[in-house]
This record gives sequence, C-alpha cells and structure tokens, in this order.
Amino acid sequence: MFGLPRMMFTEEHELFRQSVRDFIAREITPYNAIWEKQKMVSRESWRKLGENGFLGIQAPESLGGMNIDDFRYNAIFIEELGLSGCSGPAIGYPLHNDIVMPYILHYGTDSAKQKYIPKMVAGEYIGAVAMTEPGAGSDLQGMQTRAEDMGDYYLVNGSKTFITNGYLSDVVVVAVKTDPGKGAKGISLLLVDRDMQGFSKGKPFDKVGLHAQDTCELFFEDVKVPKENLLGKPGDGFKYLMTELAQERLVVALAAVALGEFMLQSTITYVKERKAFNKSISDFQNTRFKLAEMTAALEQGRIYCDYLVQLHNEGKLDSAMASAAKYNMTELQCKVADECVQLHGGYGYMWEFGVARAYADARVQRIYAGTNEIMKELIARKILK
Repeated sequence: MFGLPRMMFTEEHELFRQSVRDFIAREITPYNAIWEKQKMVSRESWRKLGENGFLGIQAPESLGGMNIDDFRYNAIFIEELGLSGCSGPAIGYPLHNDIVMPYILHYGTDSAKQKYIPKMVAGEYIGAVAMTEPGAGSDLQGMQTRAEDMGDYYLVNGSKTFITNGYLSDVVVVAVKTDPGKGAKGISLLLVDRDMQGFSKGKPFDKVGLHAQDTCELFFEDVKVPKENLLGKPGDGFKYLMTELAQERLVVALAAVALGEFMLQSTITYVKERKAFNKSISDFQNTRFKLAEMTAALEQGRIYCDYLVQLHNEGKLDSAMASAAKYNMTELQCKVADECVQLHGGYGYMWEFGVARAYADARVQRIYAGTNEIMKELIARKILK
C-alpha cells in the first residue's frame, strides 16, 4: 500500500492496534486452521478476547465494559482481524461486539443488560442476531416467526437460518411478528436465551467459505420469552433493525477492505518469489499493472471507510452511506480475490494458500447484511427522494 497517513488515529489508537495485532498473532492465527476443520472458533478464544478487553469496550464500566464511546477502536479491531486473513473470526467476533451488544445496550431493559452484557464482555456468552428465515431473506416483512403475547411472556414459534455465531450462541436477538396484520409495524425484537425450553439449533452448515465461523439454523417451538427480554417497544423492531443495520453494514465494509488488503499483500509476496520464463512474475507488465490497480482501489476504499467511521463517531452516518460502503467494498473485495487467485496461477486454487481460502470466504460478503441488490435500492431511494 502507499502508506498514506491515517490522520484520524491517535497514539492511543495505535497502541491499541498493536495490542490487537499481538493478540491475533498469539491467540488466533495459530489456531485458525484447526477452527476451520471444526467449523467454529473455540469458546476459549472468546474468553481470552474478554480477558484482554477486546469485547464490549463501549459498554458502561458498571456492566464490565470500558465506557469508550469511540468507534475507531472497533474499526481497528475489525481491520486487524481482516489483515490477519482469518476470515471466520473477522466476521464472528465483530458481529458479537458491534451488532448484537448494541441492540441490548440501546433497547434492552435494565434486567436484560445486567444479565447479558457482563457475560458478553467477558466472552462467557456469545451473541447472534436472527433475522433471516428459510422463506424470507432480505425481505424482513416476509418473516413467519411468531411471538404470541401471553401476558407475562411471549410464546415464540418459527425458525431462522444462516445465523452467524448460531451454533455457539448463548443469547440471540430474534426478529418476530408480534402483530402479523401490521406488516413492518408488527415486528418486535426478543432476546432468546440458550437455556430456554423449546429453543434448539441445527448442525453447523457446510459452507463454501468462512469455515472457521459457525452458521446454522435456529428453531423455536413454544419458547417462553419473558417480557423483560423484549427490546424496546412492541412493534418497533423493524425501526430498530433499520437503525442498527447502518453500523452492521459499515462493519462489513471495514472487514472487506482489510481482507482485500490481506489478499493483495499475500499476492505481492508470492509474485516476487515465483519465477516464470527465467524471471520473477513481478517483472511482467500485466502483474505490475494488476497490482497497481488493486493497490489504488484498496487505498481509496480505506480512505473512504475512514471517513465514514469519523461520520459514524459524530452520529452522521445514515443508511444510504453505509449501504454504499457495504456495496462498494464487498464488490471490491471479490474483484481483488479473483485477481489475486489469477496471479497465483494453479497455486491460487489450492486450499493451503491463504488467497484460495480468502477467495471462497469473500463471496458471501455481497449477500449477508442485506444483498448488494438491496444496497443499491437503498442508495437509489436517497438520491431520488
């Protein structure tokens, strides 16, 4: 990369970055291949993240966090995970940190916060969000999971699929229909606990990529969810989802840039060492031009995302901006993945090479957190209103 100075980070941020980098080198990278075979990271890794203060830094000190309301720290954590090339952890850890916990902190009852946040900060409880269903993906209003108001509790029935962190999850933010006749205004969010009777999980899916990240189906059969586990107000769930999805899509964009940079750096190292026709592959004009194109695009992407992180810190990031970032950066990540595999030649198709795994891992980025087709629709709504 060009090594352009990143003015938004202070010395304190860079010290944090180094601690994250050291932790990843010690506790994540050496175990990633094992986790890929197991289809999930270890619970021990979650606890170690908690012990080192990398989970829930925005949470109040009274709940075990550091009360640091500065998303730049989150961005550093996401970025360093991506730069390690460990795609599964780069998705699963931030989802818990930057997507699940904010729902509870922003909309949870005091009792729910006291029950779940300290355990999530410690890495004892793992969080997930359950929106997608077998028959309803990006169309959240089409969900069929129901929650019937029984007075002191909700009775939940239905199922969710493609749930990140699903198999290991201890607490899940579940989108349900509490008033099916009201469309989007009939959606609510509930916290479902691992110990609730009638809540079960399917086996981890055999995915094309992200093998070190557990994804599965969740099933709800007459699950009694106490009223204190309702997030916010009944019927306001869709509004909360739309509010929090901006940060989720920024997280995906940040990971996409970092994972793209990992692939590029791996490829630069490879083409310098690989010989063909009695010279280094890096000496061929096509190689040099491809590396130049990817470097320029990723550098621009990083600057773009840095700017959005600053806007987010100021409370100025809207849904369309986040959608544009998610769309642009995931498209770029997939393009970089394809180019890097090509520059590796046959070796780029071998699983032992990081670029092959990164290629398989990249494709889903354009699908989850809202498909890129939905992202373009959201962008269009803003520019045409």
